[in-house]
Amino acid sequence: MKLKVFVLAGMVALVASCGSDGKKDDKSAQPQEEVKEAVEVDPMKDKGIGPVKSITLGEIDQAMADQGHELFKAKCSACHKEDKRFVGPALAGVTERRTPEWIMNMILNPEVMVAENPIAKQLLAEYLSPMANQSLTEQEARFVLEYFRTLKVAE
Repeated sequence: MKLKVFVLAGMVALVASCGSDGKKDDKSAQPQEEVKEAVEVDPMKDKGIGPVKSITLGEIDQAMADQGHELFKAKCSACHKEDKRFVGPALAGVTERRTPEWIMNMILNPEVMVAENPIAKQLLAEYLSPMANQSLTEQEARFVLEYFRTLKVAE
């Protein structure tokens, strides 16, 4: 019985000490502007940071989507799945959550995006793994975007 009490007391002390540096946790020390900026960003207006400033999309080009699917399997599938969270977010429906420019800029310029773009910063905080730069060309990123346009969220 004494051993159980001792182990329990030790566990409580361990849990209580986790993450504490002896200072009071002050959540107000976080810059309010950064929090405000993250809340106010409309993901369907954010074009991201990178070379892609504007894209005009028409009907889905199946040949481009097929090339994008091959690129996805070769370059992206280690971290992303179409229909479920993995190392990174599920990609089904991504074109309904982000602008085409943002998607391409995230593919082409992930280091700057996770450092400077509020939405990319939120994703990094949530998934704890930065987007890897796969060194795709702008045309290859466009193929991947076209493939993403074919991925719909299952109902």
